[in-house]
Amino acid sequence: MKPTQTELVGRPVPRIDARSKVTGQAAYIADLPAEGVLIGRMLLSRHPHARVSRIETGEARGLSGVRAVITAGDIPGDNQIGVILPDQPLLVAEKALWIGDCLALVAAESESAAEEALERIRVDEQPLPVIDDPEKAMQDTAAPLHPGGNVHTYLKIRKGDVERGFAASDIVFQETFHTQRQEHAYLETLGAVAVPQGDGSLQVFGSMQCPFYVQKGVAGVLGWPLNRVRVVQTTTGGAFGGKEDVPSEICAFAALLAVRTGCPVRMILSREEDLRRSSKRHPMTIDYRMGASKDGRILSAQVRVVADTGAYATISPVVLYRSTVHAAGPYEIPNVNVDTYGVYTHSTPNGAFRGFGTPQVTFAHESMIDQLADRLGMDPIEIRLKNGLRTGSATATGQVLTDSVGLEETLLKARQESGWQERRGVPQTSSTLRRGIGAATMFYGVSLGAKGWSLDAAAASAQVHRDGSISVATGCTEMGQGAQTVIAQMAADRLGLGLDRITLLPADTSRVPDSGPTVASRTTVFSGNAVLDALEKIAANLAAAAAEMFECRPREISFEAGQVHGGGRSAPFEEIAEQCYLRNVHLAAEGWYVSPPCSFDNQTGQGDAYYVYGYGTQIAEVEVDLETGRVRVLRITAAHDVGRAINPQGVRGQIEGGVVQGMGYGLMENFQVIGGQIMTPDLATYIIPTAQDVPLIRSIIVEAASSDGPHGAKGLGEQPLIPTAAAIANAVAHATGIRMRTLPIGPEALRRAINGEDEKR
Repeated sequence: MKPTQTELVGRPVPRIDARSKVTGQAAYIADLPAEGVLIGRMLLSRHPHARVSRIETGEARGLSGVRAVITAGDIPGDNQIGVILPDQPLLVAEKALWIGDCLALVAAESESAAEEALERIRVDEQPLPVIDDPEKAMQDTAAPLHPGGNVHTYLKIRKGDVERGFAASDIVFQETFHTQRQEHAYLETLGAVAVPQGDGSLQVFGSMQCPFYVQKGVAGVLGWPLNRVRVVQTTTGGAFGGKEDVPSEICAFAALLAVRTGCPVRMILSREEDLRRSSKRHPMTIDYRMGASKDGRILSAQVRVVADTGAYATISPVVLYRSTVHAAGPYEIPNVNVDTYGVYTHSTPNGAFRGFGTPQVTFAHESMIDQLADRLGMDPIEIRLKNGLRTGSATATGQVLTDSVGLEETLLKARQESGWQERRGVPQTSSTLRRGIGAATMFYGVSLGAKGWSLDAAAASAQVHRDGSISVATGCTEMGQGAQTVIAQMAADRLGLGLDRITLLPADTSRVPDSGPTVASRTTVFSGNAVLDALEKIAANLAAAAAEMFECRPREISFEAGQVHGGGRSAPFEEIAEQCYLRNVHLAAEGWYVSPPCSFDNQTGQGDAYYVYGYGTQIAEVEVDLETGRVRVLRITAAHDVGRAINPQGVRGQIEGGVVQGMGYGLMENFQVIGGQIMTPDLATYIIPTAQDVPLIRSIIVEAASSDGPHGAKGLGEQPLIPTAAAIANAVAHATGIRMRTLPIGPEALRRAINGEDEKR
C-alpha cells in the first residue's frame, strides 16, 4: 500500500461530540430511562474517626417503599474496594476512618422513602481521636490507621552525592512549601445505574473514566467472575482524575442493591455528597534544598515530600511515584536526593487530579529556581535555559533523553511571545497597584511509567461496514478532553475518508480487552496507536482485494479523498467495501498497543521512569492590589510541546482549560479539612474561577515529534495545569518582592505578608 496523504491529522476540526452536547441530545447518567428504577442512597459516618458498635436497620427495612437495606455483613464477595492497596472496605463494619465512610445502603421506590429509611437506621458510633496532620501521623507514637503503620508509600531517588554537590556550590539555600487540597468541581456529579440481566449477569452504566477498574471492583464485591459484569461509560460531564477511583465505589453500591432487589438501581450523588465522597488533589509539604555555582549551574538538589493521602491510599502510590520522578524539575542536576512519603490521616482520601502529583512539586522547584536567579542576579529564563533538559541530558532518575525534548523551544517561544524582556524591567506601579511577570517550566512523563507499566496497554476494535462507514471502539474514555475527535481524525485519515464516515462507540468492557485507565495523558497515544494497528490490518485486506480488482499489486493501492486508487484505476471507497463483503474479505480487526518498557530501581530511584516526556513553559503577568492583596491575572503565555498536534483547535482548548484550572489552584481553590471535618462542603464555600477571572491566554504549540506516538503525538491533557500556579507565584514575587510559599495565594494571606504580619507565608 502507498502511504495515505494526510488530510485530517494536524488540522483544526470541530469536535465530533459537540452538537449532541450543546443541543442536549447526549445522554448522561441522569438521562437513562427511569421506569422501574429504584433509588439508591448512602448512610455516611457522622465522625471522621469512630468505633461502630451497632447498625440497627430493622425499622428502616419495614418502611413502605423500601426494598433493601444493606450493611457490611450483607456483601456476598470481598468487602474491599482499594484500587492499589487492599486497605479500603466498601462498607464499614467496625471503624470509620473519615467523614465519608459508608455504613449502610438503601434502595427505595422514591427519594422520600430512601431519605426516611436513612433517618430510621440507628448507628452507635463512639468518636475516637483524630489525626489530621501527616507529620504527626508519621511519629512512632501515633496510633496506626491501618496495620503496618501510617506511612504506606515511601519512594526515593539517589543520584550522585548531594552533600558533595552542596560542598562544591557557591550558594546553598533551603525553603519549605505547602500545597492544598483541590476539588475537581466537574459539572456532572458521580452517578451509576446497575441493571440485572435475565442471564444472571449485571450491566453497570456510569459517569466514569476507568471502566475496567469499575468492572474489577464490582465483580470483587459481588464475588462474581469478570465476565458476568459489563460496564458501559455513559456520556461523562467532566472528570479531571476525579472519576478514576471513586466510581468503583459508587457503581459497587448500585450493583449490590440491584443484585439484592433484582431491580435496576440508580445512584446519583448530590453536589454536597459528591464534594464529601470524591477524592481530592493531595496536599503536600515540600522541603527543598538547592545548591548552585555562581554562574547559575545547579549542582545539587535535596527534596523531601510528605503527602497527606487521607484515610485510604486509593491511587496515591502511583501519584507519589510521579511526584518523586518530577521533584527536581526539568533540569539536568548531577546530584539529587528525593524522599517521598504517603501518609494516612483521618481526612478525605486523595487520589488522581489533573497533573497527578506534579503541580505540587512544580510549585516548589520553580519557586526555588526563581529565588536562585534572584540571589545570583540572573534572568529567570536564562537560568532555566542553562539548566534545562535537552537531547542527551540525564534526568534525576538517570534516564538519558534521546527522543522528543522540546523544553528549550517552549522557553524561547514563550519568552518571545510574552514580551518578557520589556515587561521584566521595573514593575509598573501606581499608588496601590503593582504589576509583575513570572515564568515556570515543567516536564511530564507520558503514560503510567515504570510503576504502572503492567496497566500500560490499550486495545481497540474497528470494523468497515459494507457501505463504507466505520465503527471504532476503544477502551479509553471521552470525558470532555476531545479524545473521540482525535481518534476519529486518525482513523479517517488512515483510510483517506472524511470524519462523517467514522463512529466512535461508547467505552464498554464487553467490546475490547482491558485497556487500563484513562489517565496520565495517555489516550491519544495509546488508543490512537491501537486504532491504527487495527486499521493497518483492515487496510491490508482492503488493499489485497482492491489490487485483485484493479489487476495491480497491493503496494500500489492508496486511499485518498474517499477513493481507492491503484494500477491507474480508482473506485469509491464504499464500492470497494461492498465488493469485499461479496468476496468474504474480513474487514474487522482488533488493535493493541503496549508502552515501551520503563524501569525504576526502588533502592536508588534510577531508571527510565517514563518512555517519553512532554514539556511546557508558562509566563504569567499579574496585577497586585497592595491594599487588599488581591491578585488579578492579566495574561498567560503558554507554550507546550505536544509531539504533534492532531487537532490544533483541541490542543488550544486543552491549554486554555488547564491554565484556568491551574489559576484556580494557585489563587483561590482550597478544599479545607480541619480535625477531619469538611469546612468547604458546597460550591458556596469552595471557590473556583468564573468567566470573569479568565485572563488573556496565548497558546503556543511546539511539536517535538515522539517516535512512539501516532503521527509523533504525545499526551497533553495534564500539562497545561502543571506550571500555572508556579508562574503566578513567581509573578507575584516579581511584583511585590514577597515570596509566597503556601498555596493558594489568597488575598488575606498576601495582604498579611505585604504588611509583614505573616512570616511563614
